[in-house]
Parts: sequence; structure tokens; C-alpha cells
Amino acid sequence: MALLKVKFNQKKRVKLAQGLWLMNWFSVFAGILVFSMGLFLKIELRKRSEVMDNSESHFVPNSLILMGILSCAFNGFAGKICYDSLDPAKFAKWKPLLKPYLALCCVFNILIFFVALMCFLMRGSLDSTLAQGLKNGMKFYRDTDTPGRCFMKKTIDMLQIEFKCCGNNGYKDWFEIQWISNRYLDFSSKEVKDRIKSNVDGRYLVDGVPFSCCNPSSPRPCIQYQVTNNSAHYSYDYQTEELNLWRRGCREALLNYYSSMMSSMGAVMFLVWLFEMSVMVGLRLLHTSLESIANPEDPECESEGWILENSLKDTFKSALENLKKLGKFNQVEAGAEGAEGEEGGKTPAITTVS
Repeated sequence: MALLKVKFNQKKRVKLAQGLWLMNWFSVFAGILVFSMGLFLKIELRKRSEVMDNSESHFVPNSLILMGILSCAFNGFAGKICYDSLDPAKFAKWKPLLKPYLALCCVFNILIFFVALMCFLMRGSLDSTLAQGLKNGMKFYRDTDTPGRCFMKKTIDMLQIEFKCCGNNGYKDWFEIQWISNRYLDFSSKEVKDRIKSNVDGRYLVDGVPFSCCNPSSPRPCIQYQVTNNSAHYSYDYQTEELNLWRRGCREALLNYYSSMMSSMGAVMFLVWLFEMSVMVGLRLLHTSLESIANPEDPECESEGWILENSLKDTFKSALENLKKLGKFNQVEAGAEGAEGEEGGKTPAITTVS
């Protein structure tokens, strides 16, 4: 028994073809939207590539761009088929291509569904990428005289100001690295010498943060240095007082920013997938309804359209049997080639008569 069998007359077939033509052009615009989303996400990731550890995060935008291009191509082609299906003479040339095209549509819709899922599942990978990238970026913050790293200070400062964040996981991350360049340190000063000698790595560590960590909304002047020293500031207790530094780490801020963006894009991709599935189902019904016309010379006669010629169970069994037959056929061919090789390797016996 065929799956989702529907009866069609000439009027219904025309309406289906016209509706599908319109839906395909909507899908082309959806493809342009998907392409634009991928391009926008790629540009946003490129802006902050200096604080990302690897290029894996570009898998999603690259996939969106590819899906957008394929969507425009597939749906533009399907729109042409639907338009030509109104004329039996024009539709005849598309008949041999429809089955392979529908098979490609199935693969394409699976890919769209996979990309939509990846938009939601990339958070974990993006988290580790940002954590390591920000950690490395903070280490290079002081290297304003080093070629290839001189831009990192500006990048980190602009990032902390724009996203209202501080450090990797929080402001205390700055206490663990030397973020002040040696060119601005007075090595004849006893305080500088003591700080450098106080740790094994010989780094100048302070309980201070860059200016970009300061919250301009705080009523108190920014306490940028000696953050944990209560006696250095009047009426100050860093453990109880509301600090005038951004409390949120930049990893969390960037992760939330990109995750919300990709979640929105994932939701759009699911809508596009549902729309593409409905177009594919409609195209299959149109294809089978036109093929099952009993009398091609009478276009107004009734016909039947279906999704699968047999039930889902029978179709699955038939596919398995075809795969088994294909496997056996390959084994027979391999065996025949082996037998030919053995025969060719035999040396004919030569009898000499004396």
C-alpha cells in the first residue's frame, strides 16, 4: 500500500504545481537569508579570532554559507521543474532527472537538519576555544613592542569595554600574569625587585587590572591597583564592598553572545528545514501524480500521487534486499577476477618427444 496516496485531477495538479513554484522561490529567499547569516557569523568570529584558539568555530558559518548556496541552486532548479510541469511537452524532458533530484533533496535536507543541530551543539567547542584563546591573549597583553602581538593590548581592552567583562573567568585572572611591560618598570626600585623575586618565574605580578576593566557606572573612582589591599584605600573592603570592576569574565560574555546568536540561527535553520521538507513532499506528489496519468493524451483525467510506492516497512525491506544483492554481485565479480588470475598464472606443460 502506497504511503500518503492522494487523488488528483487536472485542476489540483495545476494548483499544486503553482503552489510549489511559489514555495520554491520563497525557499530561494530563505537560502539567501541562510547565506547572509553564515556570512555575518563568520565576520563576527573573524573580528575576535585573536582570542580564539583554533578555527573549529568556523565550521558552523562555513556550513551555513554552503547550505545557503545549495538552497538557492536546488530550489531555483525545482521552481523551473514546477513551472514546466504545467506543459506536458516541457515536463517530459525533466522526467528522467526527477528521481535522482529527489534523492539529492533527501541528502540536502539531512544536511540542513545536521547544520541546525550543530548551531545548538557548538557551545561546548566554542567554550574551550575561547578559554584557551583568551588565556593566550592576556599573556601577550604586555607585548606592545613585539611584532605580531603589538595589537593584542588594544584587542583585549576593546573587548573588555565592549562586552563589559574582565579577564578570562574574572578580574582575578589578571593577578596571575604579568600584564605590565618591562619597559614601564623601574628595575632600580626596591618594590619592583621584591615583586620579581617573590615568584619562581621572575614575573612582575600585582593585584591590579587594566583600565578597561573599570565600570564607568560606579560612583566611586576606579580602584584599578591594589584591589585586594584594604588599607590602600579609604573605607574599603574588597571582600564585602561592591567592586567597581566588571565581575563577569570575557569567556562567559563572548560565549553567551555567540551562543545566543547561533541558537537564533539554529531556530531559523529548523524552520527552513521544515519548509524544505514540505517542498520536497509536494514535489514528490507532483512527480508521481503526473507519472501515473493513465492516458497522457487526456491531461484532464484523474491520477494518484504518493510519497512512497509501498509502505514504509516494505520500502525498507526492499532497500535491504537491493543492498544484499549488490554485495553478492560484488563478491561474484571479485571471485571471477580471482579465478581468471589463477588461470592466467598457470604454466602450460610442454611435452618433448625424443
